[in-house]
Amino acid sequence: MLLRSHSVVDRAARTAPVAGRYALLDQIGAGGMGSVWRARDTRTGEVVAVKVLGQHSASLLARFVREQAVRVRHPHVVAPTGWAAEDDLVLLAMDLVSGGSVQQQLDEHGALPVGYAARLLEQLLMGLAAVHAAGLVHRDVKPANLLLDATGSGDPHLRLGDFGVAAPIADRRFTTVPGAIGTDGYMPPEQARGAPPDPCQDLYAVGRVGLQLLTGLPPCRQGAIGSNRLRPLLERLLVVDPAQRLASAEAALRLLRRLDIASEPGPVVTDRLAPLPATRRTRSLDSVDRAGWAGVAACLGVLVACVVVVACVLT
Repeated sequence: MLLRSHSVVDRAARTAPVAGRYALLDQIGAGGMGSVWRARDTRTGEVVAVKVLGQHSASLLARFVREQAVRVRHPHVVAPTGWAAEDDLVLLAMDLVSGGSVQQQLDEHGALPVGYAARLLEQLLMGLAAVHAAGLVHRDVKPANLLLDATGSGDPHLRLGDFGVAAPIADRRFTTVPGAIGTDGYMPPEQARGAPPDPCQDLYAVGRVGLQLLTGLPPCRQGAIGSNRLRPLLERLLVVDPAQRLASAEAALRLLRRLDIASEPGPVVTDRLAPLPATRRTRSLDSVDRAGWAGVAACLGVLVACVVVVACVLT
């Protein structure tokens, strides 16, 4: 259902910060929710990433409300740091991560060294432990949502992002939504059948990601686990029966660390973003569908107030 029956694209340039806070600098990406911009938070002076919503369906608004409600602070999680709405613009701010995604590494390099893969999985499990401790299930763990800081040839630094379909643990309201929520191949059978959100569903996805790191192959082309040093972990993560699967990210972390896999160098993680403009230039929001967001912005505060916000601050 659409909140408005028509759309109007405003091509006028914008120079003032959105809601007096976020100054849009340049567009760095686009996706299903709209466009992604680099912006300066005038309150803190930091350069951040912002998602500018580009559509106006009720389902997209619900996704936005879920994502902005995530309050997990952890070195291996990219969670929203704020949001703003002004007139017909609605945006979600988060830390800027400039090294691309694990999916891009796989596309460019194929299978990764086992010691490097183990390091990525360790960081992913650390992030998931924080997410689960906050009472949330991510529900869409996959390489495209695993972002990397630009660490060059140093140790990788992975951060789990995109909480647009995250849900509270065992929130049975989501079983009434038609169709599976997640990405085919990465979600376990019970999630595909519409089971209530459970942390062990994310762990199955970690297993699929781990096998992809070692083989370079997406789930639809993966065969047996094969003989490798991560096999004891992957076997416990990819169990079809959720009752037999590893029950927590902490348990998976303990098993991974007992394997004592030495770290290995992997691909160099370069900064994939262009340098910031030398001077503040006017940027056109040509790609932003500014479709009736004035009404959405007006009611967004009410919607957000109805969301249960769970805080988890880990250092």
